[in-house]
Amino acid sequence: MNTLGSLLGLGLLTFASLVQAADGLVALKSPHSADQTMNRLVQQVEQRGLRQFARIDHAAGAASVGKQLRPTELLIFGTPQGGTPLLECAQSAGIDLPLKALVWEDQAAQVWLGYNDPAHIAARHGVAECPAAAQLQQTLAAIAAAVVAP
Repeated sequence: MNTLGSLLGLGLLTFASLVQAADGLVALKSPHSADQTMNRLVQQVEQRGLRQFARIDHAAGAASVGKQLRPTELLIFGTPQGGTPLLECAQSAGIDLPLKALVWEDQAAQVWLGYNDPAHIAARHGVAECPAAAQLQQTLAAIAAAVVAP
């Protein structure tokens, strides 16, 4: 195998170990703790001028009913400038908006950052060709990359 092929293969393996996708869920491994990952996510959202609608701590909710759950926290965020163009393509996409990102720690103590792929959302609502999905996809990918950067 030539050097370029080896580098390409190594790059794909590295990417595959960082990202998992199932039914439109993009999940990236985070080298940070769950708290640090969520705080970095909030910081990225704020730096981009996006509005934070809610921060939901599922582990705290579980604790309030006597249950135990590993760190699991959801951030709901967005902006009308980003979401409205997708809603113009399909109003039913409103069920998937505003955007959401989940930070969780798995049973092996690996922290993950996950979000719904906007291309999957658009396809789900029958508007796979909607240009707004690509823009949202780029924005979320940039946010996620910054959050999980070492």
